[in-house]
Amino acid sequence: MSRSTFTCNECGAAHKKWAGRCEACGAWNSIVEEAALSTGPSKKTLGAAKGRRVDLTSLSAKDTPLARAVSGMDEFDRVLGGGLVPASAILVGGDPGIGKSTLLLQAAASFARKGLKSIYVSGEEAAAQIRMRADRLGLSDAPVMLAAETNLRDILTTLDAERPDFVIIDSIQTMWADNVDSAPGSVSQVRSAAHELTAFAKRRGVSVVLVGHVTKDGQIAGPRVIEHMVDTVLYFEGERGHQFRILRAVKNRFGPADEIGVFEMTGGGLAEVSNPSALFLSERGQTASGSVVFAGIEGTRPVLVEIQALVAQSPLATPRRTVVGWDSGRLAMVLAVLEARCGLSFAGMDVYLNIAGGMRISEPAADLAVAAALISARQDHALPADTVVFGEISLSGALRPIAQAEARLKEAAKLGFATALAPASIKSAATGDFQVKKLSDLGQFIVEVFGDIRA
Repeated sequence: MSRSTFTCNECGAAHKKWAGRCEACGAWNSIVEEAALSTGPSKKTLGAAKGRRVDLTSLSAKDTPLARAVSGMDEFDRVLGGGLVPASAILVGGDPGIGKSTLLLQAAASFARKGLKSIYVSGEEAAAQIRMRADRLGLSDAPVMLAAETNLRDILTTLDAERPDFVIIDSIQTMWADNVDSAPGSVSQVRSAAHELTAFAKRRGVSVVLVGHVTKDGQIAGPRVIEHMVDTVLYFEGERGHQFRILRAVKNRFGPADEIGVFEMTGGGLAEVSNPSALFLSERGQTASGSVVFAGIEGTRPVLVEIQALVAQSPLATPRRTVVGWDSGRLAMVLAVLEARCGLSFAGMDVYLNIAGGMRISEPAADLAVAAALISARQDHALPADTVVFGEISLSGALRPIAQAEARLKEAAKLGFATALAPASIKSAATGDFQVKKLSDLGQFIVEVFGDIRA
């Protein structure tokens, strides 16, 4: 006998009965009833019936390298790992209005002009609305075919007849499979639609891009299993108040993960940024206290960004700790190390930390740059404008080695910086007019840059 199941729309957790609040993720009114899958054959029948024998191959077998299709949008191709792989399934997520549809329409036009048969299927907009966007972006002459449809069966039938090379589905949450007894956007509908489209991509050799909505936490809405189904998961990030947009690969079976592509939102669409370091530092004014340039790595690309800190006396019993673009827990750790190991107290002070340009940093190598910005703001002592800082701070106050130090230093030297403050354990040395000051611990760093300021 088939029984109904209850699934959370937010996290996909299964429950035995309906409840107002999901115990797994804490979301309210997110649990919906779904019809169970039909009962399959019994173990006895399954064992008795002979299936098709699967062909096995050895690890030494030689395969023909997959020919990637290059769009000509260098930043988009970089994130994909060097171009579009045939028969791949790509999931793109991002906040509403961030520019996902604009980016993918530009990508579809670029691939179509390169000779790939491209189809853009929208479940959210009419074809006339997409044409209006194409006119604004100057893409009206691109041979991209449009469709406005949500019925998955009709879409697959059309794609099977047209045999395209590149397909965009905008968005997966609007697709409706008539063989699933639930509303569009539900967990079972999203899972079924993603499975059918991914299977179609593999079966017909078509590259399919699925656009996914995100939750308030920034995760792609629906069951997490769809991220396992696809080959590549991309997030389109950015702040509405900034013109910069970052396309980040969080999963890629055909290239490096954590690779980024940087775009600038303009009136004519998204423009590629070939040198993001120069762009992120272009608005940096006269050197002020609390401002430090960090030499970071995003994927395989070195990126220089400005870290800004402000420290002020707090009128509150509990001082504020506000962070934009970095991990607040990491900030608390750096503040604790500064107080416990270096004698620098931030008690009674509000601390504000910001990564300029809307950039988000996650690597531990930013610890030393953050500490430098905090001390600079606290002491009202500006660092030299031609200095970059990077290094990981341990709980003992020691500076730990970091990866790809050579690439960071080359990027800094290319942009005209003259000095780098880095952990003593890195192997890179000074070259030409560029100097590398190697420091063993946080105390030595403070004395070297700010003098003896311990309380």
